[in-house]
Formats: sequence, structure tokens, C-alpha cells
Amino acid sequence: MKYLKALFDFYLDASVHVAVSVWALYFVTMDILGVQGNSFLALFILMSTIVCYNFVKYGVEADKYLVVSNPYHRLIQGFSFVCFGILVYSALHISFVLMGAIAVLTVLAALYALPMWPNSNNLRSLGVLKIVVVALVWTGFTVLLPILDADLAIGWDAIILLVQRFLMVLVLMLPFEVRDMRYDHPAMKTVPQRLGVEKTRKLGYVLTALYFLLTLLKDDVAQFELVGRFLVALALIWAMYRTKEEQSRYFAAFWVEAIPLFWLVVILVIGRY
Repeated sequence: MKYLKALFDFYLDASVHVAVSVWALYFVTMDILGVQGNSFLALFILMSTIVCYNFVKYGVEADKYLVVSNPYHRLIQGFSFVCFGILVYSALHISFVLMGAIAVLTVLAALYALPMWPNSNNLRSLGVLKIVVVALVWTGFTVLLPILDADLAIGWDAIILLVQRFLMVLVLMLPFEVRDMRYDHPAMKTVPQRLGVEKTRKLGYVLTALYFLLTLLKDDVAQFELVGRFLVALALIWAMYRTKEEQSRYFAAFWVEAIPLFWLVVILVIGRY
């Protein structure tokens, strides 16, 4: 049991769980769009999420972004290098159009972790802006890239899909923001620092309602999508209801982060019946 817990903690600490969540959203998008997935793009999204998140969590504080003293963190670093190698391999099989969009998203993700210029702060330290950046990057990787890969026009339904994904990720970020209130510097002015925990919950409820209701504005809505979004909205409401400053270690890091995976499972189950 001790080894299983250690493996599970590594799964979370090495950003595999968040990567699986992003990967799940990619496949949800492919199902909604009704197009075939690109295995190399899916692999790239999975590996790049692991590398990016581990760099943000551990590399920024390392000496010259590479030298890590903690043995456990070195293990995660080694794992990240392996993932980076797989990332490069998958990138060689991705079109130039996609790589151009990925380059823009990568710059945005890099600015989240690295200072925009010497002696300045990164976007991660700019309070509300940091969750907007994360939501934009997640939306780009899980909606925009699949649309470009399938060579689809960005019409009304695609715009709705982009906005909904952005709103969903914003809600997913709020429990983490509340959890980190005790560690964030007051000058950051994060959402819960500005609004307080209770109003942050209410904001999450409003964003979730907007996320679901936008489905009704689409020109083409399949029944499975409506049911799936309703169940996801319920999961988001549950997450916001349970959100508090004193959280268990696994609440946000596992259960909240698992909501995209839950959505994929719902779609797979609905597709069988």
C-alpha cells in the first residue's frame, strides 16, 4: 500500500494527472466535432502538458532552470526529459500550420512562467491574469488545435465551443486559487483575494451556468453533448460547493482535475447506448 501511495503521489506531482485531463478534453472536442483524432497531436498535447507544468512547478525555482537539488524533484525532472523526447518525436509528425499555432501558445505559456523582461514579474504573479492565461492555453490546445488539424472553418458553433472551454477551465482553476490563498502574496490580488471564498464560489456558479446555457445557442447540438455538458456542469457545481481554503491534498489536485476525464467517460458510456 505504501508503494501504491508513492506511485499515486508521483502521478500527481509529475503532472501526469493534469496532462491526462488536458488529453481527455482533446478527445472530447474530437467527439463533439465528429472528426477523427490525430494520434501524434494527442501524444504531443499529453507530453507537452507534462513538460510545461513540471517546468512551471520545479524548473522556475531551480538553478538556471536545470539544476535540481531535491532527489524526488530530480526523478520528476528525469521523467520530464523523457516526456520531452517523446514530445519532439510527435512534433515531427505534426503539420507546419499546427506548429505555428503551437508556437504562439507556447510563447503564452512561457510568459506565464518566465519574466517578460529582466527584473519584471511573470504572468503567473499577476493575479487574475494568470488564470486567464491558463484558460487561453488550455482552450487553444484542446479546441483550436483540433479545429485546425481537421481543417474546419471557425464558425458560430466553433466559437461557442471555444468560449465554453475557456469558461470551463476558469471554473476548474478557482478551487486551486482558493487553496493557494495562504501562499499567494497579497499583492497578487487573485480572484479569492479580491472577492473572498464565498463570492468566488458564487462566481464559479455563474460561470458554470453560462458554460451550460451557451450550449443552447449552438446551431447543431447533439443530445449526447447536451447530456454530457449538463453532467459536467453538475460536477463543476459540486467542485465549487466543496471548495474551501482548508482542503485535503487530493481535492483540487485529483478530484477537480479529474472532471475533464469524467466528461470523456460520460461520452464513451453514452456512445454505447
